[in-house]
Amino acid sequence: MGLPGSGKGTQGKMMADQHGMHLISMGELIRLFVTGDRRSRMLAGELLDDDEVIGLLDRVLDSLSNKEWCVLDGFPRTIAQAEWLLKKAKSDGFNISYVINLEASQETVKNRLHARGRRDDKDEVIVERFKEYVELTQPLIDWYLTKNIKVVTINAEQNVDNVNNDVTKALNL
Repeated sequence: MGLPGSGKGTQGKMMADQHGMHLISMGELIRLFVTGDRRSRMLAGELLDDDEVIGLLDRVLDSLSNKEWCVLDGFPRTIAQAEWLLKKAKSDGFNISYVINLEASQETVKNRLHARGRRDDKDEVIVERFKEYVELTQPLIDWYLTKNIKVVTINAEQNVDNVNNDVTKALNL
């Protein structure tokens, strides 16, 4: 987890490639499967509702033979999504080993978002996404701790390789 632009996608891909894990990027799934008005709302910075996002992930998880080695990028983003994931883990017999929290300043990630140049990386959209992160996603850190899920905070202001090294060390991989 982390602010938009903190490196979740980059680090998720690196971890999956380096350690033979499945990578499920919710952003990519949503951009691929969400159309029409919902897509327009998403491009304006609005999060999709929990049921839509959970439905997408549920179908993907059900298709995997081994859920133990899976990186979830961009999920969960709300407590309701996290509660669903814990229930899914219990019913499907897999564990949630770690939550990686990539910590970087809003200024740093805003500069990164402008540099990547995606259509939804406009200033007004970025501000809305930061606001939603602070209100909906950041509270998950304390929630995870109440569920005895280990949260590892990594300094994401570093270069990509240093962040990856810190993540790898933290996960004992």
